[in-house]
Amino acid sequence: MSDREQVEAQATASAEVGVVPPPGGMRTFMQVLANTAVANVTTSFLWFALTFWVYLETRSVLATGIIGGAYMLLIAFFAMLFGSIVDRHRKLQVMIFSSMVTLVAFAIAGVLYLLQPESALVDLGGPWFWAFSGIILFGSVIEHMRNIALSTTVTLLVPVERHANANGLVGTVQGLAFIVTSVFSGLAIGLLGMGWTLVIAIGLTLVALVHLFFLKVPEERPVPAEGERASTIDIRGSVAAIRSAPGLFALIIFSTFNNLIGGVYMALMDPYGLTLFPVELWGIVLGVTATGFVIGGLVIAKFGLGTNPIRTMLLVVVAMGVLGALFTIREWWWLYGLGIWAYMALIPAVEAAEQTVIQKVVTFRRQGRVFGFAAAVESAAAPITAFLIAPIAEFMIIPYMNSDAGQQAWGWLLGEGEARGIALVFLVSGLLMVALALVAFTTRSYRRLSEEYRGAEGNPDAVTETDAAAAADAGAGTDAGAGADADADADADADADAGAGPDTESQAGISARGNER
Repeated sequence: MSDREQVEAQATASAEVGVVPPPGGMRTFMQVLANTAVANVTTSFLWFALTFWVYLETRSVLATGIIGGAYMLLIAFFAMLFGSIVDRHRKLQVMIFSSMVTLVAFAIAGVLYLLQPESALVDLGGPWFWAFSGIILFGSVIEHMRNIALSTTVTLLVPVERHANANGLVGTVQGLAFIVTSVFSGLAIGLLGMGWTLVIAIGLTLVALVHLFFLKVPEERPVPAEGERASTIDIRGSVAAIRSAPGLFALIIFSTFNNLIGGVYMALMDPYGLTLFPVELWGIVLGVTATGFVIGGLVIAKFGLGTNPIRTMLLVVVAMGVLGALFTIREWWWLYGLGIWAYMALIPAVEAAEQTVIQKVVTFRRQGRVFGFAAAVESAAAPITAFLIAPIAEFMIIPYMNSDAGQQAWGWLLGEGEARGIALVFLVSGLLMVALALVAFTTRSYRRLSEEYRGAEGNPDAVTETDAAAAADAGAGTDAGAGADADADADADADADAGAGPDTESQAGISARGNER
């Protein structure tokens, strides 16, 4: 194919998903990406600090499990609303709104910190712990709306042939944010305390908000397609877009494998790390290991995801499960640090694979709802594992592993130390993650989605057919025949994947702490 033919094919592919990137779009995307990086650093900085602070004040893994689980539960609750908002409004307006709400939430938390003694704010049995933590988490969750908007700006501003590379850059920026956040959250809590940490977060949120007013993102006002209802939470439109691409729902399930142990990490990773390191050093350890996130993102930005991103995703998930099972098998600080680094290096591949496939097979005007639906489904699993494993670990597994019976039964495998109970939880959850990923390779949905992605690459008209099917499904209910066909197709996929889909939703969690950060 000549250079001219390649350019024409790329323009056609972009047009088929409903948008043609403007000249200089990549430069604009980089500015949006940098601004979102500052916002992510700020919210993660405060959220990390809250987790560190609560654990150091209470020494309770139950408390950290509640905070992590609540974060993911709120994301699951609001994600579809966020997706609908992103699709119904210009992306820059969404980002400004998100920053304003986050700023107000953090300011309220600051006032509450001034009015209440710290002893009341860390009392799990009192109302002020829930109010203070809830307000901070709400502000952090609202910022997640920006991440959904950012995923759609890849389609809006970046040429289609560079989508995987742009998604890799997103992973790199998240890794840089993780480095900064991890180091300074620990130092802030260890040296400054929670009060000044809140002041820093409020100031940085204000800086990011002001910068947004100087950005210009070329985008026409979104208009619902004919027959679409401009509802607040468009579940029907989200489901229609997902059904229109065979196996797309399975992709969302596959991506949750990345975070099968995410809920476990939310509850137990910081307690394990704070057992090995003082809080100031633990933050630095997290920052150093986050360089893996940066390197993983840069690798994706440079080389992409290969010809089949879905296959790449599942292979990476298998590697993640092996790492999760082994990196605490001995209570060695260097093994834990090296394991976290390697795990972080793999996260961008999973995230970029999901985003690249959705950007390829879903029309632009529906991508916000699909990304929001995916976040809701994936995030809903993590609170289950976090809320379940935190009390089980604290009241059953950790005491058992500290007993003579536990040491005799598992000492040959897990060695000796203070946190062998947490190590046992990591071992079992990692092996379960490997098993589910291997089963996913055998499913019909994996094969169909791989074919759909290759078809969208080789034949841009395939995306047009996808969009037509989605528009038909999104009608007011008059085209029952098309809906029945889609339902039958989805049911066939569900039957074929009975070993992966339902089991995954009941067992898996999403968003390992590295992902959130």
